[in-house]
Amino acid sequence: MDADKKQPVSLGPEAGQSVSVVGDTYRILVSGKDTAGAFATIDMLIPPGGGPGPHAHADFEESFYVIDGEIEVKSEFGNFLAGKGSFIRIPKGGVVHGFKNESQQMAHLLCTVVPAGLETLFEEIGQPVAAGHFLPPMHMDEAMVHKLMAAAEKHGQQVFPPNYLG
Repeated sequence: MDADKKQPVSLGPEAGQSVSVVGDTYRILVSGKDTAGAFATIDMLIPPGGGPGPHAHADFEESFYVIDGEIEVKSEFGNFLAGKGSFIRIPKGGVVHGFKNESQQMAHLLCTVVPAGLETLFEEIGQPVAAGHFLPPMHMDEAMVHKLMAAAEKHGQQVFPPNYLG
């Protein structure tokens, strides 16, 4: 066997680190530690009313595949509804975007970022949870907003006020 070849990796349905971030549950399937920083893939469960507020990241590309449910995607270029089977790509460059689950059912997304790095932000600001479990959204007082903004900046992101995209 070639010593340079790496063994394939398989994760079970509850394996990987799960963290609660603003009320959503993100399970890190593969991190930059596993890919020498090339990419990260995150399984996202977004309850009704959940989803990240407006943010931007100039140095990585982010894509989402909607496994189930639907989300409203907002960006500085407009809004659209992405349902089951939809694919969303946020190119590098720093476009302000966010999404929200406006429906009454769970939204399930698969997110990939190239290069990796977004998962380290989630690890820093999130609280560990069991796969598929949820914590209530954190109280967003002024101190918490400043803490999140500082963490986001440290990880190459900008966070904007909730009403930034209308």
